[in-house]
Amino acid sequence: MELSDAYIQSFIQPRNELLLEMEAFAEENHVPIMQLAGIDALNQLLRIQNPSKILEIGTAIGYSALRMAEALPNVNIVTIERDPERVTRAKAYIKRSTVSDRITVIEGDALEVDDEAIQTIFDAVFIDAAKGQYQRFFEKYAPLVKSGGVLYIDNMYMHGLSDLDLKDVPRRKRTMIRNLKNFTDWIMQHPDYTSAFLPVGDGLLLCLKR
Repeated sequence: MELSDAYIQSFIQPRNELLLEMEAFAEENHVPIMQLAGIDALNQLLRIQNPSKILEIGTAIGYSALRMAEALPNVNIVTIERDPERVTRAKAYIKRSTVSDRITVIEGDALEVDDEAIQTIFDAVFIDAAKGQYQRFFEKYAPLVKSGGVLYIDNMYMHGLSDLDLKDVPRRKRTMIRNLKNFTDWIMQHPDYTSAFLPVGDGLLLCLKR
């Protein structure tokens, strides 16, 4: 099924001036943020789940954290980012928002952050960081998700690269795509999770913890 851009755009929710500013900055500076259709779908799923605590792996400039916090008025979000410049910019954007009291930014490599620094159990985890490390992120943070919680994972499609034979993937990206494919095989067979792929944005994977 082919959908036109105009048809997809007709469903996109309006954003405030701060979010539009962040979108423009991300486009101009090649900062990866979630596609509009993807974040709208994610937020609708989160509204249905209605989590009170979300952990985000990969803050970037804080765009998705702000979008989630604005969609869920009772949620508290902890978000982790390793790039100091992005941390600084994310904190500045979040400070300007109306939801700053519900978002905590932790600076550091998500694979090295001590779990004791977080000290809580989450209803949901959103993973949107280094694509080649998805399985390592999952294994580290899934234990912090309660039974019945959900892990949401973005960029599973990787702009079409995940759908190619590995030999057809540009050489510089083969390791990342190989790891992503291995993660897909691993999680789809994992006995502790029921997982499903949604073809929205750049591909969203939902993993429901049993």
